Amino acid sequence: MCALLLVAGCSSASAAVILHAFNWRYAEVQANAAEIGRRGYTAVLVSPPARSEGSLWWARYQPQDLRVIDTPLGNTEDLRAMVQALAAAGVRTYVDVVLNHMANESSQRSDLDYPGSRVLGLYAANPAYFERQRLFGNLSVNGFVAQDFHAPRCISDYNNVLEVQTWRLCGGGGDSGLPDLEDSPAVVAQQRAYLQALKALGVSGFRIDAAKHMTIKHLNAVFTTDLRADTFIYGELITGGGVGQIEYERFLRPYLAQTEHAAYDFPLHVVLRRAFAFGGNLAELAEPLATGQGLPAERGVSFTVTHDIPNNAGFRGQLMDPVDETLAYAYVLGRDIGVPMLYSDHNESGDNRWVDAWRREDLTRMIEFRHAVDGSDMQILAREACYLIFRRGNQGIVGINKCGSAIQVPLTLGKTPLWWFTPYRDVLSGATLEITSRTTTFALPARSARLWLR
Repeated sequence: MCALLLVAGCSSASAAVILHAFNWRYAEVQANAAEIGRRGYTAVLVSPPARSEGSLWWARYQPQDLRVIDTPLGNTEDLRAMVQALAAAGVRTYVDVVLNHMANESSQRSDLDYPGSRVLGLYAANPAYFERQRLFGNLSVNGFVAQDFHAPRCISDYNNVLEVQTWRLCGGGGDSGLPDLEDSPAVVAQQRAYLQALKALGVSGFRIDAAKHMTIKHLNAVFTTDLRADTFIYGELITGGGVGQIEYERFLRPYLAQTEHAAYDFPLHVVLRRAFAFGGNLAELAEPLATGQGLPAERGVSFTVTHDIPNNAGFRGQLMDPVDETLAYAYVLGRDIGVPMLYSDHNESGDNRWVDAWRREDLTRMIEFRHAVDGSDMQILAREACYLIFRRGNQGIVGINKCGSAIQVPLTLGKTPLWWFTPYRDVLSGATLEITSRTTTFALPARSARLWLR
């Protein structure tokens, strides 16, 4: 498992916790590295390091050149300093990488030369600076040219595998879309050189943006054994569910079967949203993997929110109620399922909801619980529409009540390995629980979670 999920000195998958420092400047991550480590995060995911322009967050996902790191978030020197600071704090660095496409610059020029004559002129005008930021290659010539791209056609059917993997992502209204890269040897060679240079800087994980829009052949040509070694790799393949759902069957199932990478656990996220919604059934979350509605622990990255959900109008319907989102964090951090990723931004969406979320004391304590029960088995103790209770070995117990009234749940615990006459203390409220007889009553206040730790 460590070969695939190598996080923070080969910690187990259950202990790993990723902080998604969405749209943070690299210098900001560096400045907070020690605190990030103290709060229990084992890895930090940062926005794509390449050459890109524009102040808005989405511009980071429109690269002009992979050979140089030079963005409003920082440059190669900044990234190197950040990686070193995180490593000193015992935290690994993961980077978002955009390999499917290049920037849509059709409003500025008609050619498909990247980075193009204007940017090459910038390189030539300041050679000392750009040489320091260079990752690989010859900056006096373009990296990609027209023959490196698929034909300019926009995806119209997002369930059509050929269209999704070889046509362009377009915004509608006549938008010509993001130029979609071929999987030719020339393209693959540059992408591999890019990732190898990032690894040489100390990067130890990659999130593959828009992995759903790349062929398995392309992914496997880039991520060969040498690039996968000691590296956590996970892809973004958005689906509307798990086993039986059309996007899962056409995209995520083949990806899991034909690569060694992990992936965002969108199947689990669908169940989270449904179970925590008003009128939903929390018992659905008892065994989602058994019904194919979640990914195996060694292949899944679990989450309550990704950067696309609040920041793209088409995904905002997937936002959870703020209280339900916190309860969902108690679930993904309390269970033995996947690698959890916690999202923290600078209010790019305008919701003012995830600013400094990484510093929230309740989330920090949930991470503490996760580390404390690392390696423990998991057993469901009770499941109903409003509540879910499960144990982690004999070290911890998690209780979640999503409904609007307090619940008293009497449970017979004689055959569980939990300790008797030993206080378990909730890491969130400080409330204690002690098992003194075969039947113990678990008190769950309305709309709350309890993470009792021995």
